Amino acid sequence: MLESLRNKKILIVVAHPDDELLGLGATMYQLNNDYSCITRVVILGEGITSRAEVRDPEKWEKELKIHRENIKNAQEAIGYGSVGIYDFPDNRFDTVSLLDIIKVIEKEKQDFDPEVIFTHHGGDVNVDHQRTFEAVVTATRPMKDERVKTVITFETPSGTEWRAATDPRHFVPNMYVSVSEEAIEAKIRGMESYEFEKRQYPHPRSPEALKIQAQRWGIAVGKDFAEAFTVVRSIN
Repeated sequence: MLESLRNKKILIVVAHPDDELLGLGATMYQLNNDYSCITRVVILGEGITSRAEVRDPEKWEKELKIHRENIKNAQEAIGYGSVGIYDFPDNRFDTVSLLDIIKVIEKEKQDFDPEVIFTHHGGDVNVDHQRTFEAVVTATRPMKDERVKTVITFETPSGTEWRAATDPRHFVPNMYVSVSEEAIEAKIRGMESYEFEKRQYPHPRSPEALKIQAQRWGIAVGKDFAEAFTVVRSIN
């Protein structure tokens, strides 16, 4: 599959700082280093103020500055090309007009002109992930002049697997990318850059859990390590 993405411009649209690593950090590392792709990450939300009872960005000014610096460190670990950072309210995307989110994605599409977009699985328990997926699908409707031909979704540990067992919107991958241990280590280094997001084992975002997850998907397809995805649409 990665060979079909060689030399392409790829946009990664995520809700929060760290989602770009959790979802496809190792795959992105290989796309950049082995397949000459041009990648841009769009981070829609500020990713931290929901930890207070009332949203007050001014009270979180110091942490938000650190969070943005962490994005740059994670970018260096993976080596992706560029990043667009926005400040939609953390875990409150449902309080924002969906059209406002769509407009950001449409502007990013116009400026970057990608052929492929990776984004969240639409059935995640996190409402920001759900809205991001909805906005991407709306912004990439397959009309005559739409240049995005491929939309792919990823899982986000601690957001995808916590969906209720009775909910029909579970993540069912139909695309697996075999990744190297070097790529997994880069993903983990990048994730450890996020001071407010990293966790200790057995949390799904811990270094050990991220490696176990990659081994789990690798075992499913006869590889040492893999990341799993769902192809929403691919027009050839």
